[in-house]
Amino acid sequence: MTIIGWDRSITPARAAQHGATVVSKDELFEASDLLTIHLPLSDSSRGLVGSRELALMKPTAYLINTSRGPIVDEAALLDALHSGRLAGAALDVYDSEPLPTGHPLRSAPNTLLLPHLGYVTTDQYARFYADVVEDIVAWDDGAPVRVL
Repeated sequence: MTIIGWDRSITPARAAQHGATVVSKDELFEASDLLTIHLPLSDSSRGLVGSRELALMKPTAYLINTSRGPIVDEAALLDALHSGRLAGAALDVYDSEPLPTGHPLRSAPNTLLLPHLGYVTTDQYARFYADVVEDIVAWDDGAPVRVL
């Protein structure tokens, strides 16, 4: 597996120590099969991934954002998903959280949408996993619950 990264603050020598290669932002979007986003939201990262960046990606590539929703332009992502320019997206962060009922991402093709669990308590984990088990059992019984 090749690990590449784009970071304005990491030198090629430092990246090489960790088995990674530093590339330009455009090269990262062009080369990635799975592109994951790990940035804090700031003025410089808001809208960092827009139509231009998504158009650079392979049509077989997947975008994963578990950082902050506004880093990715939702309208551009929806367009890329609906047009087939992107194979899919996995998100647990959105411009508006929780993701509103009826939001276009809820019906977008090839998406995996999860709640953001960046910080949770033991009680939250217990509830989350109990709900997952209930969802699976209900689906297996032919009576799915919490259907979007």
